[in-house]
Amino acid sequence: MENLPEDVTGNNTANCTIDHSIHQILSPVIYILVFVVGLPANCLSLYYAYLQVKVKNELGIYLCNLTVADLFYIFSLPFWLQYVLQHDNWTYDELLCKICGILLYENIYISVGFLCCISIDRYLAVVHPFRFYQCRTMKAAIVVSIVVWTKEILTCWFVFKHGEVSKDSDSHVVCFEHYPIKDWEHNINYYRFAAGFIFPFFLLVFSYCGILRVVRKSHGTQKKKKIQIKRLVSSTIVIFLVCFGPYHVLLLVRSLFEENCTFAAAIFNSYHFSLLLTTFNCVADPVLYCFSSENTYQDFVKIGDTCLRCLRCVQIKTKESYQLNTPETFKKFKEQTELDPELLDKPHVHEMEET
Repeated sequence: MENLPEDVTGNNTANCTIDHSIHQILSPVIYILVFVVGLPANCLSLYYAYLQVKVKNELGIYLCNLTVADLFYIFSLPFWLQYVLQHDNWTYDELLCKICGILLYENIYISVGFLCCISIDRYLAVVHPFRFYQCRTMKAAIVVSIVVWTKEILTCWFVFKHGEVSKDSDSHVVCFEHYPIKDWEHNINYYRFAAGFIFPFFLLVFSYCGILRVVRKSHGTQKKKKIQIKRLVSSTIVIFLVCFGPYHVLLLVRSLFEENCTFAAAIFNSYHFSLLLTTFNCVADPVLYCFSSENTYQDFVKIGDTCLRCLRCVQIKTKESYQLNTPETFKKFKEQTELDPELLDKPHVHEMEET
């Protein structure tokens, strides 16, 4: 099962002795919780995004991409769970380590990208409803989505061209972790902080302030619609700050000050707790669907009705199957056929029997 490169010992952190107990205590709980809650929530959100796309709402395109990014990361959680339960010892090959690392990276920055897309889309819809109408079409949303994915995939190719497995002081093969951070990571981390956090943060704040200003001045917009718009935009900012803020701040701190194992050990728990916060993004993103449409309640009612109809069909089929196989039903059918043998020759004997 273990297929690691021969030069893994050359890329090691054997001189660093760091307590990884947070991975055995907190990480498994968070991973299991996010997987159990996030998987069904995002599957439901994906269906809801489909309903939005079906009615030609460009917002559904962004929500759909956001959900797909979350689901990709959720599918990698079992591997991360096994990794932390084995005391940070990666037992798979380096390629799978890179794939899981890419899914983690993509979940952060694809999510950030589409949170910005949602906020800008609402900003244009509220502040400039006619001037930038062509930017809020289905075609434009698809083009923007392709650009976001392409940008992050190319960035991943640059980030993950280095070795992603190394050995620690316990001779465990660690994945996606270097202590202290390598020289080549500094510039990448500065880019991630600037392009993946600061710039999106200003976009979100700009959108929120513009929308809030117009909504307050508008007398024609219904109160319910105003509340819905405010909640959608404010929830994107809250998700962004809570899930991604602490991680990027500590990422910058590590890049500026982490030069030895002493500092790496001191910041280890805080940094990995912030990394766990990014995982909650997979659970928080479906909240956006509650504020993305005026017909949210009706859509969820439709979903509930569909589930109930399916459930009733299963119950009815089970009940009919049970009745046809009971001794009483067989006895009744036998008595009828004895009284009228011609029933056996009739094509719809069961239907006639039920009527």
